[in-house]
Amino acid sequence: MSASPTPPLRALLRRMPKAELHLHIEGSLEPELIFRLAARNGVELPYADVQALRAAYAFTDLQSFLDLYYAGASVLLKEEDFFDMAWAYFERAAADNVVHAEIFFDPQTHTARGVPLAAVIHGLAHACRRAHAEFGIGSALILCFLRHLTEDEALATLEEALPHRQHFIGVGLDSSERGHPPEKFARVFARARELGLHCVAHAGEEGPAAYIETALDLLQVERIDHGVRCTESPALVQRLAQQRVPLTVCPLSNVKLCVYPDLAAHPLPTLLDAGLCVTVNSDDPAYFGGYVVDNFLALFEAHPHLGLAQARQLALNSFEASFASDARKARWRRELEAVIERLAT
Repeated sequence: MSASPTPPLRALLRRMPKAELHLHIEGSLEPELIFRLAARNGVELPYADVQALRAAYAFTDLQSFLDLYYAGASVLLKEEDFFDMAWAYFERAAADNVVHAEIFFDPQTHTARGVPLAAVIHGLAHACRRAHAEFGIGSALILCFLRHLTEDEALATLEEALPHRQHFIGVGLDSSERGHPPEKFARVFARARELGLHCVAHAGEEGPAAYIETALDLLQVERIDHGVRCTESPALVQRLAQQRVPLTVCPLSNVKLCVYPDLAAHPLPTLLDAGLCVTVNSDDPAYFGGYVVDNFLALFEAHPHLGLAQARQLALNSFEASFASDARKARWRRELEAVIERLAT
């Protein structure tokens, strides 16, 4: 049986500084903004209105979501569209006391429609700069490859992005996991490492625990996105704990995409108790029912034994798992302790 977190705990989950490390910016595109951009760009949508679009958010698995996700992205055509989308996310992130966001973007989703890669990156980078100036939010962009496409296409995308190298810090791997194992992208990740880019990858969401091991051993990623199916291998769980390999977990997403029947069945608390560097994130918040604080509140409601100690650890894990500087991480830790002290008095 679930119980609502106490008012002090709810206040802590909202007010504590936190880093968000698993956020697909295209997945933050709310229906209202989709329709505004469609009108601005003359794009005809297959839905009558916002309510009809929201009604389509009944997913049976990852692929059923991706089909709608790519349809929503069709309204993104110009640099200002990408700015508006990212800025809307940062406004919500500021309200959730996100101090740092490492944001995934999918260039192939847009270049396949004839959108210039420069428009994508420059629009997002503009929003990142403004978020830092107005909200004090640090951010970084991570270029993701669509794993249902070929590795040659991923390599071409990486090379095309290199003139804009100053605007992104790493590469990731997302989209359909089933049937597209990490080894399919060994060459492009090797190239990314040669370029000094950080490497992360989705693994162990719908794919098996073996995908997590391959992502670590062959792609040499520094973080695993999702990773919840590590529970299928006790040896892997032990390895992840010992090596402090971060898992960027997305609780509401996992339920919405039927990875778990409900949040009570979600293993994040068990993994946290086992000493893994798990973090809480929102994934595609416009589609999955909530931004990062919504994920925290729902998780803590479904697992009443979670309290202040776990909230603090999850925030600390998010700082540790980020690619930010040690100085910034130290500052966030001090800010976290100050928030906890204020709420305790």
